[in-house]
Amino acid sequence: MLDNVRIVLVNTSDCRNIGSAARAMKTMGLKNLVLVDPKEMPNGQAQALAAGATDVLANAKVVSTMKEAIQDCGLVVGTSARSRTLPWPMLDPRGCGKQMTIEGKDYPVALVFGRESSGLTNDELQLCHYHVAIPANPEYSSLNLAMAVQTLSYEIRMNFLEDEQAQFSKADTDKKTEACEDELADGESKYQLVEETERFYDHFETAMQGTGFIQPKHPGIIMTKVRRLFNRARPDGKELKMLRGILASIDKAVKNSK
Repeated sequence: MLDNVRIVLVNTSDCRNIGSAARAMKTMGLKNLVLVDPKEMPNGQAQALAAGATDVLANAKVVSTMKEAIQDCGLVVGTSARSRTLPWPMLDPRGCGKQMTIEGKDYPVALVFGRESSGLTNDELQLCHYHVAIPANPEYSSLNLAMAVQTLSYEIRMNFLEDEQAQFSKADTDKKTEACEDELADGESKYQLVEETERFYDHFETAMQGTGFIQPKHPGIIMTKVRRLFNRARPDGKELKMLRGILASIDKAVKNSK
């Protein structure tokens, strides 16, 4: 399961923080590190702070955007220390560890950390299914990047160890096997990739522009609310196909009316 956990660092400004984060990851058994447009690539200073985790640094993947980093993930959790204008489904660190352990058994999951000074942008946070905040001392809540990575990686590992030790009944095992076989027989994915969900959002926005519900020059926060709704619902493959079928029928009706 731990091999399916991906730590994503967005636009990190100091490579030493990347080295320290790699060390924090490895102590908890995590090894998949993705760097999104780092301002400073890991160098000798980063390697020094990584200590025995230089292999994590060496194997880190570098991409240009957060979308690239998470496109094949079925669960994305973004770290957020600030309250946002638009509420989003929240997890505490323990709940985050549990959710990633549960879903990480079946597909890649990503835990995303933002810039040292400003965190993730609202647009980046909207790519996440959940947000997680570490409930630090409100009078002094300063956590550096590596500390945050260490704290949340620890929660993932603790849930992983608890899950590993747990005993499952034969009935539960048979039920999961039967559900998996039914799903594969239907030809449907067990989860929805971020890139596929993004195509749905693009289709939704285009269709609503066609009806006049969304004005291209004045989109407001409609799409933000739509993202919040569907990220909370997390429709599966069949449901997304149904929704896109509805949108296609709207497209056709709009076209015929012109």
